[in-house]
Amino acid sequence: MATAHHDHSHHEHSGESLVNAARGALTEAGEQWTGMRESVFTELAKHERPVSAYDIADNLSAARGKRVAPNSVYRILDLFVSNNLAMRVESSNAYLANTHPGCAHDCIFLVCDECGDAVHVDDDEVSRTVRRIASDQSFQARRPVLEIRGICRACT
Repeated sequence: MATAHHDHSHHEHSGESLVNAARGALTEAGEQWTGMRESVFTELAKHERPVSAYDIADNLSAARGKRVAPNSVYRILDLFVSNNLAMRVESSNAYLANTHPGCAHDCIFLVCDECGDAVHVDDDEVSRTVRRIASDQSFQARRPVLEIRGICRACT
């Protein structure tokens, strides 16, 4: 996942550091960090490409030896998105872990139509422009998502 053009600094987490940062951000938001939520987040964080709730449920089911319902995974992923622990690639209904959970950004994705890779880009100038356009239309932007579909460098 790449980031660019941000006006502030933040720490990119990975591995156990990312899980710990997510736990801290969720509990600071007044939510509980349950075993199932940790399992879902840990599984999500293993993937560099967007992953579906069904894939997460299948992987957790195999690891646990008992079925994990995709509906439960969807509810947890929605909680993660609303608390900035994960980002949803709308066009593919798939998710990526936010590698800097304490830092809120609008979702700007470059999505490859060939391999399915999605790169998250932090660009405060684009975010300000999108929010200004919404405001000029008397529209209150809550969670802007911008997806640019095309072909990545590796697939061209």
